[in-house]
Amino acid sequence: MGRYAVGIDFGTLSARALVAEVGTGRELASAVMDYPHGVMDVSLPDGTALPTDWALQHPRDYMDAVLKTVPEVLKAAGVSASEVVGVGIDFTACTVLPVDEALNPLCLKPEWAGNPHAYVKLWKHHAAQPQADEINRVAAERGEAFLARYGGKTSSEWMFPKIWQIAQEAPEVYAAADSFIEAADWVVWWLTGQVTRSACAAGYKALWHKRGGYPSNDFFRALDPRLDGVLEKLGGPVLPIGARAGFVTAEAARRTGLAEGTAVAVSNVDAHVSLPATGVARPGDMLMILGTSTCHVMVGEEEQCVPGICGVVEDGIIPGLMGYEANQVTGDHFNWYVDNCLPEAYAAEARARGISPHRLLSEKAALLAPGQSGLVALDWWNGNRSVLVDGSLSGLIVGMTLQTRPEEIYRALVEATAFGARTIHEAFEKGGVAIKNLYACGGIAKKDPFFMQLYADVTGREIRVVRSAQAPALGAAMFGAVAAGSKAGGYDSIADAAREMGGLTGDVYRPNAENHAVYDLLFKEYTALHDHFGRGGSLVMKRLKAIRESQRPRQA
Repeated sequence: MGRYAVGIDFGTLSARALVAEVGTGRELASAVMDYPHGVMDVSLPDGTALPTDWALQHPRDYMDAVLKTVPEVLKAAGVSASEVVGVGIDFTACTVLPVDEALNPLCLKPEWAGNPHAYVKLWKHHAAQPQADEINRVAAERGEAFLARYGGKTSSEWMFPKIWQIAQEAPEVYAAADSFIEAADWVVWWLTGQVTRSACAAGYKALWHKRGGYPSNDFFRALDPRLDGVLEKLGGPVLPIGARAGFVTAEAARRTGLAEGTAVAVSNVDAHVSLPATGVARPGDMLMILGTSTCHVMVGEEEQCVPGICGVVEDGIIPGLMGYEANQVTGDHFNWYVDNCLPEAYAAEARARGISPHRLLSEKAALLAPGQSGLVALDWWNGNRSVLVDGSLSGLIVGMTLQTRPEEIYRALVEATAFGARTIHEAFEKGGVAIKNLYACGGIAKKDPFFMQLYADVTGREIRVVRSAQAPALGAAMFGAVAAGSKAGGYDSIADAAREMGGLTGDVYRPNAENHAVYDLLFKEYTALHDHFGRGGSLVMKRLKAIRESQRPRQA
């Protein structure tokens, strides 16, 4: 009888289940389901309009995805439920859900179905920026120790700004919510019947510390009297990644096709869970997870408070080590360009050749030399996640003329994300966290040599590619095997699992010295724009957003 693990990866637009063989990491099958409601950033299902910078999801999509993909992937893999030793879950974060005392999402109740605050606030919900700014101000004034661990700023994407937004704008929803829970932890509860909190998500997204816990209630009371007692709405033990959250219940087994009693791992964050898929997880190894957004994660032996990063958390990625995270937006703003700005002639050419518009633009952009377009862009189409940590910033392209071509704009957008990555890497090294090796995973890393070579040229670093095209799902499966333990056919540590189930391709992207020299010049221009618009030289981006919001049509 074989030994297998199932990983379920919940992304921004879809969920994927994967079956991997314990001992080899061989991926037998995967199954994907797009979320029927997608990302709700314009309106709710009943037509209720959403303001600027909102990004919601529907929790029913998560359950439907589990119920569809898990039975489907077991069948496709030819694996019986009895051969699955463990299950792991990873999720975008912070993706926060208000629930009642029975863990039922408030938005599924008729009385709350038309209230936006009753729904899941997705990671890229940036409407809580004012709350994040105030948390930063008050924490700095009070000398709160937690602030330094997050580079000096909390983000609008995280747990407490989102909860505070609910308390301020929809106090009735806040009062009705018995608990606020990460969607990942909610899915784990659904499978096991046990409420647990992931130390990874709590550490990076809810200001939790292994030794000190959450910030004090006194701090929250100083923010807003309505937050007095907010920690009571975060019940359940905070458990380390790699721990077992519980076992698949009889009801969950009946509905998913898994075996009752199968070990389920404590949930994980989609970026962090991917590092073991490299097969190595040593201090100094940084992994870029390239997708809708790009997460930069690595581990170290010492806690260094790096300005502008998204957090340093003990045991946050690999038990026994300090885990570092920084983020930026990538795929979302390439998709914006293709969906809204692609000329019909280019779309027609892509259709005629049977390729995607992204591939067409990549091919054309690859023919250009660095700097040939005369363009430089800022990669803030969905705000800046690091090192400025400001969701209210917006995108910018400088240098366009009547001769500017679509592929030149596309290349400038790709270059902007590479410049953003270099900015993050330099912040790490200036903060005392050395980057010795750089790895990449995700669809872009596997499928787009132009993109990867450009990143090598801009950063001046060699980049190696992770073998798995589904690194988060594989990482989740690996943690599922760790939750089972060696006696049940799994592993006793994620290091053991990584050694046997992870690995790299033979692809290595090495920087071109001539291209890197040109990109050094362009990076100086990027940095000048970055600092001017992001560090107070001009507040025009924020003023424009305020004017836009003031002119939005109001519902009758």
